[in-house]
Amino acid sequence: MSILPEPVENLITAFERLPGIGPKTASRLTFYLLRAPEEASLVLAEVLMRLKSATGQCQTCFNITLVDQPQCEICSNPRREEGIICVVEEPLDVLAMERTAGFYGKYHVLHGVLSPIEGVGPEDLKITPLIERVKKGNVTEVILATNPSMEGDATALYLRQHLIPLGVRVTRLARGLPVGGDLEYADQNTLLRALAGRQEMS
Repeated sequence: MSILPEPVENLITAFERLPGIGPKTASRLTFYLLRAPEEASLVLAEVLMRLKSATGQCQTCFNITLVDQPQCEICSNPRREEGIICVVEEPLDVLAMERTAGFYGKYHVLHGVLSPIEGVGPEDLKITPLIERVKKGNVTEVILATNPSMEGDATALYLRQHLIPLGVRVTRLARGLPVGGDLEYADQNTLLRALAGRQEMS
C-alpha cells in the first residue's frame, strides 16, 4: 500500500512511462508540480492536450506538422532541393539533420525500422509512399540516414534494393571515427567502417 495519495502516485507512474525517466526523476517532477503555482500545472495540461489535437503528419514526408497544414515547413519551402530526399527513422532525426545547417534537400520519415523480432514489417513503415515519391521522376538522390544499428542497416538494405531499379542514386551516411577521438578507444566495428570508407586526401 502506497503512503502517497492516489493522484500523486498516478502522476509518478505516468512520468515513469516516458523514455529516459526513472522513478527518482518521476518523483522529482511530480513534487515540483505539487509545489509550483497552479498555473504551471494548468499550462502543462493544456499543452499536453494540444500536442495530440493540434499536430498531424505531413502528407508528403510524414514529418510532424500542424493538423490543418497538409505539408510541413520543409516540404512547402520552395528553396529546398526537390531532387534530394534524406530518409530518416523518426521526426527527431529531422531535427538532428537540420541542426547541421548543411542539408538543403527534403526528408522522408519512416516512423520506425524493420524489426522482425518486434513484428515490424515494410507495411508498418512509410516505405510505399517513399517509393511512390521516387517513381514520380523528380528525385535524383535518396540518402539513407537510418541509424547504424542492425535494424537500421537492414532497413537501409531493403530500401536500396527497391530504389536502385528506379534509376535513382542511393547513398548512405558515412560512418567512422569521431573528430578528436583516439584509435585506441575505438571499437572494432567503428574502425572497420572508417577503414572501408576511407577517402583520398585533398
